[in-house]
Amino acid sequence: MHSQPTGESDWASRRLTTKLYLPPARQSLVDRPRLLEHLNEGLKGKLTLISAPAGFGKTSLVTAWRETSELPLAWLSLDAEDNEPSRFLDYLVAALQTADAELAEDTSALLTGTDIPPVKVVLNSLLNELNAHDAEFVLALDDYHVINEQSIHEAVSFLIERLPPHAHALIVSRSDPPFPLARLRARGELKELRASDLRFDGSEAATFLNDVMSLELTSHDVAALEERTEGWITGLQLSALSLQGRANKSEMVREFAGDDRFILDYLLEEVLNGQPAERQDFLLRTSVLTRLSGPLCDALTDHQAGHQTLEQLERANLFLIPLDMKGNWFRYHHLFADLLRLRLKQKQPHLVRELQMKASLWCEANELTDEAITYALAAQDWERALNLIVPIAYHLLTLGKFERLKYWIEAMPEAALKTRPLLCFWYIPTLLYKDELDEAAKYLNLVEAA
Repeated sequence: MHSQPTGESDWASRRLTTKLYLPPARQSLVDRPRLLEHLNEGLKGKLTLISAPAGFGKTSLVTAWRETSELPLAWLSLDAEDNEPSRFLDYLVAALQTADAELAEDTSALLTGTDIPPVKVVLNSLLNELNAHDAEFVLALDDYHVINEQSIHEAVSFLIERLPPHAHALIVSRSDPPFPLARLRARGELKELRASDLRFDGSEAATFLNDVMSLELTSHDVAALEERTEGWITGLQLSALSLQGRANKSEMVREFAGDDRFILDYLLEEVLNGQPAERQDFLLRTSVLTRLSGPLCDALTDHQAGHQTLEQLERANLFLIPLDMKGNWFRYHHLFADLLRLRLKQKQPHLVRELQMKASLWCEANELTDEAITYALAAQDWERALNLIVPIAYHLLTLGKFERLKYWIEAMPEAALKTRPLLCFWYIPTLLYKDELDEAAKYLNLVEAA
């Protein structure tokens, strides 16, 4: 940190005191004792990290925990302006002094002097004062994802690793901070709560939709919304707003998707529009995929950084869900994928079919025939789809995989099927076996007309 002239009346007079206080608890919240217990368990270590995308109830969870805990809490809500190291440290000390007015007095004097010492000197002073303060407390940093200044990351990491036993750090963020999390994890000093922990399960979704939002939905409708939103709390809240006052709620539940105007506005404002242009382009181009891998994304983006970009998206909690333990395959959250596909069609409609064809070609080359067929059908390239289906159709029938073949065949127009009468001929016995006589007659007519 460079020396800067300042004074006690400078930073202190310009502080936004609202940054130093936890938002009040909402009156109508779903009780989540399991997560509150996780937060209490985390106090045994140095750091609790609550890391999840926008709208997963991170801050609300801390608010609910605060209602049940008597521990002094030093709270700091961060914003982009806090990337200035002197300002960050000043607010950090100010937050600590809300937990105890006498805490970090010497460090505060260092920061309000006319010649601010180097960061390490400030941190050493702060750690000495925290160590001398023997009462237990929690230091919470909210919205840490807004911090991009490396010197601040290093300072916070240095501080966390050297906290005395009675001090505990709580970080709330949309993305993982660049701290040595693996080291803290290995030492048992890190407690993590992620999207998979925060999302509502079926029971919590029912409580929220029917008790909190008073929608009186059937259990089937609740289950459908919970599945569609994947327990994303803001997704459920926005869906509830869409349903309020509607006569036929079940019909709206069936049609609910990422193009709902409330969902659309939220995801655009809070997630997509804040991404760099290159990342937005990656997200839109890969939205045609049902699952993503680095090499497959490379084929669609004409770059060679697909795996690296997916890792970045995962660290940034951008609604990317891992599908394996090795970090090779992912998918987008259903509602986020809906939004991305809608934006792609709006901004670059000519690209959709081209991207689907590229995906089909890559999958065929990598022996993922089922997916190659799916993308060919999506692109309405019937000739390509048939060229992929016919060689494996008879084998699928011998294995009893009738439904897969039925799905593919019924996705194509009759004009295309007439060019492959043998495929229709193989398919007819399956329909007869399932007593679908009208369908069998239809395909028999196609064979005869070919």
